Amino acid sequence: MSVTKVYARQIFDSRGNPTVEVDLYTAKGRFRAAVPSGASTGVHEAVELRDGDKANYVGKGVSKAVNNVNTILGPELIKSGLKVTQQKEIDDLLIKLDGTPNKGKLGANAILGVSIACVEAGAAEKGVPVYQHLAELAGIKPPYIMPCPAFNVINGGSHAGNKLAFQEFMLLPTGATSFTEAMKIGTETYHTLKKVISAKYGIDAVNVGDEGGFAPNVSGAEESLELLTEAISKAGYEGKIKIALDVASSEFYKDGKYDLDFKNPNSDPQKWISGTELADLYLGYVKDYPIVSIEDPFDQDDWEAWTHFTKNSSVQIVGDDLTVTNPLRIKTAIEKKACNGLLLKINQIGTISESIQAAQLAQSDGWGVMVSHRSGETENTIIADLVVALGTGQIKTGAPARSERVAKYNALLRIEGEINGGIYAGDKGLSAGLAPPALLK
Repeated sequence: MSVTKVYARQIFDSRGNPTVEVDLYTAKGRFRAAVPSGASTGVHEAVELRDGDKANYVGKGVSKAVNNVNTILGPELIKSGLKVTQQKEIDDLLIKLDGTPNKGKLGANAILGVSIACVEAGAAEKGVPVYQHLAELAGIKPPYIMPCPAFNVINGGSHAGNKLAFQEFMLLPTGATSFTEAMKIGTETYHTLKKVISAKYGIDAVNVGDEGGFAPNVSGAEESLELLTEAISKAGYEGKIKIALDVASSEFYKDGKYDLDFKNPNSDPQKWISGTELADLYLGYVKDYPIVSIEDPFDQDDWEAWTHFTKNSSVQIVGDDLTVTNPLRIKTAIEKKACNGLLLKINQIGTISESIQAAQLAQSDGWGVMVSHRSGETENTIIADLVVALGTGQIKTGAPARSERVAKYNALLRIEGEINGGIYAGDKGLSAGLAPPALLK
């Protein structure tokens, strides 16, 4: 069955910024998709088309992207007569209509809206859940794997107004026996952490950031790691929870060095450190704390530092700004042995088919794959279906707070019920140094 109508509109994301929503119609009904948006975006990402008209929506309007869906992508998709189950062909058509390597003409936000809506319509056409349709598109057979969630509970970096350079500190309930139990462990530890922070820094320190995490006025990474360790222990989950970091270090890379005091306009260039010194800092943290994953430890173009660290480390090293879910960047990272983990963000590449391709390319080299939200989110839950479909065993979609984050976790709870539990990944989705994820074996 083919598409009868496509209509896009401008809606708002969780930060109050405009984003694209697409309604796609077939004889089976209406299928809706909304597109997320990042704050710390890599320079190599697909282009999010914004109007740039400062007089309206602070320059962040998406009327051009919406118009591209309504006047180009939609009409051409209808004209093509492609069936909604032909996801790869549909995505190829959208890419061809744009004609640029980074989706800069029509906008990755326009293209992704149509791509997600087609997935929803394709699942309905086959009469199966979205995760099953996606798994079939990816050639993956059951049993389904429920992911280990990575809850971003302490925020720093560009996401927070504290002194903390590293962007995210995450809790991973690897010791749970089911996704439901992982949610119990995660939420209880989150509430315990709230009490710990409140007692130490006062009530205003537990206001939440864009992804539901806290941004207490900590002096640096050690203080944050100590807070997490205390909360894990007080909640009674020592040994059941591991820690992951997203450093987002491209945000504080200056003149070939790393400035851990980058939010201070008068930071001392004498104190900026080299990639090797930063690597030693991470290795020290890994030794002292139960850290299993570090994302974007170095700048997106500091390949040498990545390769050095990956060679010497025993944990999962995740490329986000480095790889931007782009098969070409992933190939380079594989050749340079720069990392052993991929952060999969559907809006970095702009279609569902290319997202699947990126995940499978990374897995072919023994990488872990963590499916991820963006800091500017909507109520859309396609990433919950995608992570179960791909069986990667890892998802990060914020703290267990704020509905646009919890929507994904709730969608996963529903899926777990539908598939009678599936297999909970625990730590089996994580790569560790040269060892691929146990799920890949």
